[in-house]
Amino acid sequence: MKRSLILLSIVIVLIGGYFMWNSYYPKTNLPEEQTADSYKNITFTIDGRDIKLTDGFSEMEIVPESASKITTRYFGNEFKTDLNDDGLEDIVFLLTQEQGGSGTFFYAVAAIKTDTGYVGSDGYLLGDRISPQTTNLSPNPDHKNVIVVNYADRLPGEPMTADPSIGKSVYLKIDPETNRWEIVVPDFEGETL
Repeated sequence: MKRSLILLSIVIVLIGGYFMWNSYYPKTNLPEEQTADSYKNITFTIDGRDIKLTDGFSEMEIVPESASKITTRYFGNEFKTDLNDDGLEDIVFLLTQEQGGSGTFFYAVAAIKTDTGYVGSDGYLLGDRISPQTTNLSPNPDHKNVIVVNYADRLPGEPMTADPSIGKSVYLKIDPETNRWEIVVPDFEGETL
């Protein structure tokens, strides 16, 4: 009887250890084949917060047990290109974020393609209630892997109720080590990027 209790205890410890081991170490063998919209199901970093999208949508509490929510949505303006010279096609697109007020903030993000799926970048804030236009590669021949996000904004001092009417462009490049955006000067004549 004593021996069977010891044996039963060992089996329980081994089974418990197996489940604990698997919960601490995430699976690294992701499926090789990704669905067409898998980049809408990854985590991006916006204003220091990790935002996990599910089908291009996320809603989280601003503070625990708060009625106020941060709502993040896929907006579009997709542009596909290789941002980090690894031979894989990455996707740049825009997200919107609302935090309970009247503002709708637009962010440029990148889904970096890897051999096992997509990895999200940080979000680059374009502005509040802007009017997105196009996203494309920089026309500057000295720019390598630099994308340009074009949008319309308001003049400084104009009320937020005014329609965006001033064209703006931001030149961005992904740092392949950190997956963070870096700002590029559009007509810099120095070193080639």
